[in-house]
Amino acid sequence: MTSFAARIASAALIPAALPVIMGGALALASAPAMAQSAPDAAFRATTFSLAAFGETNVAPDMATITLGVQTDDMTAAGALKANGAKMNQVMAALRKAGIADRDIQTSNLNVNPQYIYEQNQPPKFNGYQVSNQVTVTVRDLGKLGQAVDATVGAGANTVGGISFGLQNPQVAEDAARMDAVKALQAKADLYARATGYKIVRLVNLGEGGGYSPPQPMPVFAMAKREMADSTQIAAGELKVRIDVTATYEVAR
Repeated sequence: MTSFAARIASAALIPAALPVIMGGALALASAPAMAQSAPDAAFRATTFSLAAFGETNVAPDMATITLGVQTDDMTAAGALKANGAKMNQVMAALRKAGIADRDIQTSNLNVNPQYIYEQNQPPKFNGYQVSNQVTVTVRDLGKLGQAVDATVGAGANTVGGISFGLQNPQVAEDAARMDAVKALQAKADLYARATGYKIVRLVNLGEGGGYSPPQPMPVFAMAKREMADSTQIAAGELKVRIDVTATYEVAR
Protein backbone atom coordinates (compact mmCIF):
# COMPACT_ATOMS: atom_id res chain seq x y z
CA MET A 1 0.00 0.00 0.00
CA THR A 2 1.40 3.34 -1.11
CA SER A 3 1.99 5.75 1.70
CA PHE A 4 0.60 9.34 1.69
CA ALA A 5 4.13 10.76 1.38
CA ALA A 6 4.80 8.56 -1.69
CA ARG A 7 1.62 9.82 -3.40
CA ILE A 8 2.68 13.45 -2.82
CA ALA A 9 6.12 12.76 -4.28
CA SER A 10 4.63 11.09 -7.37
CA ALA A 11 2.34 14.08 -8.01
CA ALA A 12 5.29 16.44 -7.86
CA LEU A 13 6.90 14.61 -10.80
CA ILE A 14 4.02 15.48 -13.27
CA PRO A 15 5.40 18.00 -15.88
CA ALA A 16 3.64 21.35 -15.70
CA ALA A 17 3.68 21.74 -19.49
CA LEU A 18 1.60 18.62 -20.23
CA PRO A 19 -1.74 19.19 -22.04
CA VAL A 20 -4.76 19.39 -19.79
CA ILE A 21 -8.02 17.65 -20.71
CA MET A 22 -10.98 19.99 -19.96
CA GLY A 23 -14.51 19.00 -20.81
CA GLY A 24 -13.37 16.56 -23.46
CA ALA A 25 -11.29 19.16 -25.37
CA LEU A 26 -7.55 19.25 -25.58
CA ALA A 27 -6.20 22.76 -24.83
CA LEU A 28 -2.76 23.08 -26.47
CA ALA A 29 -2.48 26.84 -27.24
CA SER A 30 -0.43 28.89 -24.84
CA ALA A 31 -1.68 32.30 -23.62
CA PRO A 32 0.73 34.34 -25.80
CA ALA A 33 -0.32 32.45 -28.94
CA MET A 34 -4.04 32.97 -28.22
CA ALA A 35 -3.50 36.70 -27.79
CA GLN A 36 -2.25 37.00 -31.40
CA SER A 37 -5.45 37.16 -33.49
CA ALA A 38 -6.05 37.82 -37.18
CA PRO A 39 -7.15 41.49 -36.78
CA ASP A 40 -3.76 42.28 -35.26
CA ALA A 41 -2.20 41.68 -38.65
CA ALA A 42 -4.20 44.57 -40.13
CA PHE A 43 -2.73 46.97 -37.63
CA ARG A 44 0.76 46.07 -38.80
CA ALA A 45 -0.04 47.35 -42.34
CA THR A 46 0.58 50.96 -43.28
CA THR A 47 -2.52 52.62 -44.77
CA PHE A 48 -3.58 55.96 -46.21
CA SER A 49 -7.09 57.18 -45.35
CA LEU A 50 -8.05 59.82 -47.91
CA ALA A 51 -11.06 61.79 -49.12
CA ALA A 52 -11.87 63.60 -52.36
CA PHE A 53 -14.87 64.89 -54.30
CA GLY A 54 -16.05 65.37 -57.84
CA GLU A 55 -18.43 67.98 -59.21
CA THR A 56 -20.28 68.50 -62.43
CA ASN A 57 -22.42 71.42 -63.58
CA VAL A 58 -25.54 70.67 -65.57
CA ALA A 59 -28.46 72.67 -66.87
CA PRO A 60 -31.75 71.82 -65.11
CA ASP A 61 -34.55 70.26 -67.12
CA MET A 62 -37.47 70.75 -64.72
CA ALA A 63 -38.82 73.29 -62.26
CA THR A 64 -41.15 73.27 -59.27
CA ILE A 65 -43.26 76.29 -58.42
CA THR A 66 -45.66 76.92 -55.55
CA LEU A 67 -48.59 79.23 -56.19
CA GLY A 68 -52.06 79.68 -54.89
CA VAL A 69 -55.25 81.62 -54.28
CA GLN A 70 -56.14 83.65 -51.19
CA THR A 71 -59.74 84.76 -50.60
CA ASP A 72 -61.63 86.56 -47.81
CA ASP A 73 -65.28 86.53 -46.73
CA MET A 74 -67.29 87.12 -43.60
CA THR A 75 -68.22 83.43 -43.52
CA ALA A 76 -65.98 80.39 -43.86
CA ALA A 77 -68.36 78.89 -46.43
CA GLY A 78 -68.25 82.05 -48.53
CA ALA A 79 -64.46 82.23 -48.42
CA LEU A 80 -64.18 78.56 -49.38
CA LYS A 81 -66.64 78.92 -52.25
CA ALA A 82 -64.82 81.93 -53.69
CA ASN A 83 -61.47 80.18 -53.28
CA GLY A 84 -62.71 77.02 -54.96
CA ALA A 85 -64.01 78.93 -57.95
CA LYS A 86 -60.72 80.79 -58.47
CA MET A 87 -58.64 77.66 -57.92
CA ASN A 88 -60.66 75.80 -60.56
CA GLN A 89 -59.77 78.59 -62.99
CA VAL A 90 -56.09 78.30 -62.02
CA MET A 91 -56.13 74.52 -62.56
CA ALA A 92 -57.74 74.96 -65.96
CA ALA A 93 -55.11 77.54 -66.92
CA LEU A 94 -52.31 75.17 -65.90
CA ARG A 95 -53.75 72.36 -68.01
CA LYS A 96 -54.16 74.73 -70.95
CA ALA A 97 -50.50 75.71 -70.53
CA GLY A 98 -49.53 72.04 -71.01
CA ILE A 99 -49.14 70.93 -67.37
CA ALA A 100 -50.31 67.35 -66.77
CA ASP A 101 -52.66 66.50 -63.88
CA ARG A 102 -49.99 64.32 -62.28
CA ASP A 103 -47.76 67.40 -61.96
CA ILE A 104 -50.31 69.47 -60.01
CA GLN A 105 -50.61 68.69 -56.29
CA THR A 106 -52.40 70.56 -53.50
CA SER A 107 -49.76 71.36 -50.92
CA ASN A 108 -51.58 73.59 -48.43
CA LEU A 109 -55.18 74.52 -47.56
CA ASN A 110 -55.93 76.77 -44.60
CA VAL A 111 -59.06 78.41 -43.22
CA ASN A 112 -58.26 81.10 -40.67
CA PRO A 113 -60.52 83.55 -38.80
CA GLN A 114 -59.38 87.16 -39.08
CA TYR A 115 -59.42 89.73 -36.28
CA ILE A 116 -58.80 93.45 -36.00
CA TYR A 117 -56.65 94.38 -33.05
CA GLU A 118 -56.84 97.85 -31.52
CA GLN A 119 -55.11 99.14 -28.41
CA ASN A 120 -57.11 98.63 -25.22
CA GLN A 121 -59.90 96.96 -27.18
CA PRO A 122 -60.89 93.29 -27.45
CA PRO A 123 -60.16 91.66 -30.79
CA LYS A 124 -62.88 92.31 -33.35
CA PHE A 125 -63.86 89.45 -35.66
CA ASN A 126 -63.35 90.36 -39.33
CA GLY A 127 -64.36 87.24 -41.27
CA TYR A 128 -62.36 84.32 -42.64
CA GLN A 129 -59.40 83.95 -44.94
CA VAL A 130 -58.88 80.84 -47.06
CA SER A 131 -55.47 80.08 -48.55
CA ASN A 132 -55.09 77.27 -51.08
CA GLN A 133 -51.67 76.45 -52.57
CA VAL A 134 -50.60 73.96 -55.21
CA THR A 135 -47.14 72.67 -56.09
CA VAL A 136 -46.63 72.46 -59.84
CA THR A 137 -43.90 70.48 -61.59
CA VAL A 138 -42.95 71.91 -64.98
CA ARG A 139 -41.07 69.33 -67.05
CA ASP A 140 -40.64 71.60 -70.07
CA LEU A 141 -38.85 74.77 -68.95
CA GLY A 142 -39.98 76.48 -72.13
CA LYS A 143 -43.48 76.49 -70.63
CA LEU A 144 -42.48 77.84 -67.21
CA GLY A 145 -43.04 81.55 -67.82
CA GLN A 146 -46.22 80.79 -69.75
CA ALA A 147 -47.54 78.68 -66.87
CA VAL A 148 -46.90 81.42 -64.31
CA ASP A 149 -48.54 84.06 -66.51
CA ALA A 150 -51.55 81.85 -67.18
CA THR A 151 -52.19 81.09 -63.52
CA VAL A 152 -51.87 84.73 -62.47
CA GLY A 153 -54.25 85.72 -65.22
CA ALA A 154 -56.69 83.07 -63.98
CA GLY A 155 -56.72 84.38 -60.42
CA ALA A 156 -53.63 83.05 -58.61
CA ASN A 157 -52.53 85.85 -56.29
CA THR A 158 -49.68 84.28 -54.32
CA VAL A 159 -46.41 82.80 -55.56
CA GLY A 160 -44.48 80.98 -52.84
CA GLY A 161 -41.24 79.90 -54.49
CA ILE A 162 -39.48 78.24 -57.39
CA SER A 163 -36.75 75.61 -57.65
CA PHE A 164 -34.99 73.89 -60.53
CA GLY A 165 -34.01 70.25 -60.69
CA LEU A 166 -33.18 67.20 -62.79
CA GLN A 167 -35.66 64.60 -63.90
CA ASN A 168 -32.88 61.98 -64.12
CA PRO A 169 -29.74 62.92 -62.15
CA GLN A 170 -27.98 59.59 -62.80
CA VAL A 171 -25.83 60.83 -65.70
CA ALA A 172 -24.65 63.90 -63.78
CA GLU A 173 -23.94 61.82 -60.68
CA ASP A 174 -21.88 59.28 -62.63
CA ALA A 175 -19.81 62.06 -64.17
CA ALA A 176 -19.15 63.45 -60.69
CA ARG A 177 -18.22 59.96 -59.46
CA MET A 178 -15.63 59.56 -62.19
CA ASP A 179 -14.09 62.91 -61.28
CA ALA A 180 -14.13 62.03 -57.58
CA VAL A 181 -12.34 58.69 -58.08
CA LYS A 182 -9.73 60.30 -60.35
CA ALA A 183 -9.07 62.96 -57.72
CA LEU A 184 -8.85 60.31 -55.02
CA GLN A 185 -6.35 58.20 -56.98
CA ALA A 186 -4.25 61.26 -57.80
CA LYS A 187 -4.15 62.19 -54.13
CA ALA A 188 -3.12 58.65 -53.14
CA ASP A 189 -0.30 58.66 -55.73
CA LEU A 190 0.89 62.04 -54.50
CA TYR A 191 1.03 60.93 -50.87
CA ALA A 192 2.84 57.74 -51.88
CA ARG A 193 5.52 59.66 -53.77
CA ALA A 194 5.91 62.17 -50.94
CA THR A 195 6.40 59.48 -48.30
CA GLY A 196 8.37 56.93 -50.31
CA TYR A 197 5.63 54.30 -50.33
CA LYS A 198 3.92 52.38 -53.12
CA ILE A 199 0.19 51.69 -53.35
CA VAL A 200 -0.43 47.98 -52.74
CA ARG A 201 -4.21 47.78 -52.94
CA LEU A 202 -7.48 49.60 -52.32
CA VAL A 203 -8.88 48.35 -49.02
CA ASN A 204 -12.26 50.09 -49.02
CA LEU A 205 -14.16 52.84 -50.82
CA GLY A 206 -17.08 54.87 -49.51
CA GLU A 207 -19.41 57.43 -51.08
CA GLY A 208 -21.35 60.40 -49.77
CA GLY A 209 -23.22 63.37 -51.13
CA GLY A 210 -25.03 63.11 -54.44
CA TYR A 211 -27.82 65.04 -56.11
CA SER A 212 -30.44 66.61 -53.90
CA PRO A 213 -33.14 68.88 -55.30
CA PRO A 214 -32.46 72.49 -54.29
CA GLN A 215 -34.85 74.21 -51.92
CA PRO A 216 -37.32 76.61 -53.53
CA MET A 217 -36.06 80.15 -53.86
CA PRO A 218 -38.50 82.34 -51.93
CA VAL A 219 -40.62 84.72 -53.92
CA PHE A 220 -43.62 85.40 -51.64
CA ALA A 221 -44.96 88.02 -54.03
CA MET A 222 -48.58 88.99 -54.41
CA ALA A 223 -49.15 88.48 -58.11
CA LYS A 224 -50.96 91.75 -58.85
CA ARG A 225 -49.28 93.15 -61.94
CA GLU A 226 -49.96 93.95 -65.55
CA MET A 227 -49.61 90.97 -67.87
CA ALA A 228 -48.29 92.94 -70.86
CA ASP A 229 -44.84 91.33 -70.65
CA SER A 230 -44.29 87.58 -70.34
CA THR A 231 -42.49 86.45 -67.22
CA GLN A 232 -38.79 85.76 -67.92
CA ILE A 233 -37.21 83.09 -65.68
CA ALA A 234 -33.53 82.11 -65.85
CA ALA A 235 -32.75 78.51 -64.91
CA GLY A 236 -28.94 78.78 -64.66
CA GLU A 237 -26.99 75.62 -63.79
CA LEU A 238 -27.10 73.02 -61.04
CA LYS A 239 -24.02 71.65 -59.28
CA VAL A 240 -23.96 67.91 -58.56
CA ARG A 241 -21.29 66.78 -56.09
CA ILE A 242 -20.12 63.31 -55.03
CA ASP A 243 -17.81 62.81 -52.02
CA VAL A 244 -15.67 59.67 -51.72
CA THR A 245 -13.42 58.25 -49.02
CA ALA A 246 -10.95 55.40 -49.30
CA THR A 247 -8.31 53.43 -47.43
CA TYR A 248 -5.21 52.29 -49.35
CA GLU A 249 -2.68 49.77 -48.12
CA VAL A 250 0.87 50.89 -48.89
CA ALA A 251 4.34 49.39 -48.55
CA ARG A 252 7.98 50.37 -49.02
